[in-house]
Amino acid sequence: QASQEELKAAYRRLCMLYHPDKHRDPELKSQAERLFNLVHQAYEVLSDPQTRAIYDIYGRRGLEMEGWEVVERKRTAAEIREEFERLQREREERRLQQRTNPKGTISVGIDATDLFDRYDEEYEDVPGSSFPQIEINKMHISQSIEAPLTSTDTAILSGNLSTQNGNGGGSINLALRRVTSAKGWGELEFGAGDLHGPLFGLKIFRNLTPRCFITTNCALQFSSRGVRPGLTTVLARNLDKNTMGYLQWRWGIQSAMNTSIVRDTKSSHLTLAMQLGIPHSFMMVSYQHKFQDEDQTRVKGSLKVGFFGTIVEYGAERKISRHSVLGATVSVGVPQGVSLKIKLNRASQTYFFPVHLTDQLLPSAVFYATVGPLVIYFAMHRLVIKPYLRAQKERELEKQRENTASDILQKKQEAEAAVRLMQESVRRIIEAEEARMGLIVVNAWYGKFVNDNSRKNEKVKVIDVTVPLQCLVKDSKLILTEASKAGLPGFYDPCVGEEKSLKVLYQFRGVLHQVMSADNEALRIPKQ
Repeated sequence: QASQEELKAAYRRLCMLYHPDKHRDPELKSQAERLFNLVHQAYEVLSDPQTRAIYDIYGRRGLEMEGWEVVERKRTAAEIREEFERLQREREERRLQQRTNPKGTISVGIDATDLFDRYDEEYEDVPGSSFPQIEINKMHISQSIEAPLTSTDTAILSGNLSTQNGNGGGSINLALRRVTSAKGWGELEFGAGDLHGPLFGLKIFRNLTPRCFITTNCALQFSSRGVRPGLTTVLARNLDKNTMGYLQWRWGIQSAMNTSIVRDTKSSHLTLAMQLGIPHSFMMVSYQHKFQDEDQTRVKGSLKVGFFGTIVEYGAERKISRHSVLGATVSVGVPQGVSLKIKLNRASQTYFFPVHLTDQLLPSAVFYATVGPLVIYFAMHRLVIKPYLRAQKERELEKQRENTASDILQKKQEAEAAVRLMQESVRRIIEAEEARMGLIVVNAWYGKFVNDNSRKNEKVKVIDVTVPLQCLVKDSKLILTEASKAGLPGFYDPCVGEEKSLKVLYQFRGVLHQVMSADNEALRIPKQ
């Protein structure tokens, strides 16, 4: 965000600092020439709007490469070729992912009622009756892919297989979607299966106003009993920035009218719904709280009351890796009983495991369904997930250190040379600041600090940056912008890939102060 005037002022100051004519010692003069040339190259790039834009987006490697592809330069031709091929493979995989947009769901229903609903008298004479019988009683698998045909036409192929208690079937569907305008699209669907006859459907989406849209879906299901038509219409409207209202009318096999209000904010998600229909009518309220932590933890609860009974659900979900989210929900209902539902989202794939524990409302089933997953999760997180992620991070850091070892060594040499060249300027700055009772940097360190007792076995990795910081003091002020401090004159990265901070002990108007700043955090001292 620096203006041209600020760039010129910084360029003049560094030129005065590193000018070779100011140093008589041959070694210092040689180091000054190298740093002076680097400053001149930097100013040439940043003073030209086009090269500055390339640098802002891609960094130095963007200036060194031709064409659109930006590949980080390596030390050998083989490494450059390997890097290019890796980026090419990743790009092709992303293109395929974006073009096909695969989505899949695997659901495995587990009957574990034998754990709580056993009757001992029934098992007295049965061999092995001391062990409860847990069995899989249903499974469902579905998959869909999209294939863009033109800029406005897309084909969607989907299929599913289901089985329950030894009986099952499947179906396959093909949909053709066309975007008719910026306000809407239409979709034709054809399907067939072994449990039902052919299916023909038409779906239309239309934006009525910038805040309101309508969706209509009509279908004809052919079977041995004849043709069964169905129609579903949804009218939705933005009530405010975070709230949507929906009205749904469904006619056909299970006719119903449904209205719902959904409010979604950064920290919460609330749904209120009511349905009048055949055979089910109900009222429902659900709430989800979103914690603002790095694991994206969410806690949710819902209450559903209708002609079928009452269901209370509560649960939580948490991110366990970059692409995986694990969740568990306990469902307690009359007359449904107690169930535990475990869900794992991995990228665009969903794995769902509903476990039916009991047909009755047993406190023991509710207790174990609540406590059991928590104990297992925290044990797995502590014994398996955290060590695995820590080892993975260490491997990535080690690889990053190996790849950047030569660059870091060069940066370290440049930083040490810059510090030697700054000594005379820093002496004059300190004399001026002492005369006016201004800002004097007593000590400053940059790198990885270990302040947490849980990390006391980790090694502190810091460098002394007292001289470079004092050199940046102007008019009794030190101002650092929001950027990594490893790029400042006289600095380098002492711990690649790890979290870094800047710790400064300074004197202002004769009083000592101390401040700690994160690597990319802006800093202004003295504090206002």
